[in-house]
Amino acid sequence: MAGNLLGLLALALGWRRSMWTWPIQLLSGAVLIAAYLSGHLAGLVGKQGIVIVTALWGWYQWQRGRRRTGDIEVRFASWKERALLAGATALATVGLAELFLAFPKLSWSPWADAYIFVGTLAAMYAQARGWVEFWLAWIAVDIVGVPLAFSSGYTFSGLTYVIYFALVLLGLRAWWLRTRLPRATGTAVLQGATA
Repeated sequence: MAGNLLGLLALALGWRRSMWTWPIQLLSGAVLIAAYLSGHLAGLVGKQGIVIVTALWGWYQWQRGRRRTGDIEVRFASWKERALLAGATALATVGLAELFLAFPKLSWSPWADAYIFVGTLAAMYAQARGWVEFWLAWIAVDIVGVPLAFSSGYTFSGLTYVIYFALVLLGLRAWWLRTRLPRATGTAVLQGATA
């Protein structure tokens, strides 16, 4: 419960483009790893491991961007970036599922676990880059993650993911609208960052 509530907080902070989203995601990932280890859910444990590693990288990316412009900029990915992300996600999902199939003790649901694991990595990578599409990637992960959580007996996690879904839709709208604002430059950006 604590890990999922921290995850909700991290999502809400990401919606507001707060730097605190990253350390809260780190803490949420650590708590959820402990919970999922007891349920032998390799994909969900792996997902949280990816959350921790990617949160460290995302935190660095957002700090670097903020030092450069004074703000966390968001944008739509280019068609090339989308194609590369989708292709890499598909290939990695197939590769990881094959690994899970070859070693059945790693996962009782190889395809779902691989999809969640790789989809989470793709979503967090896109978030760290400031791409609006990261919200869409989370929706794709939740489509599989919510039923898997319920079927695995993690009812609270499943209910939390339903709330995530609503927050994701609101976050998608907020970031989408943010891309329509004119970009401030120079002094105006720095003044806005210190306000």
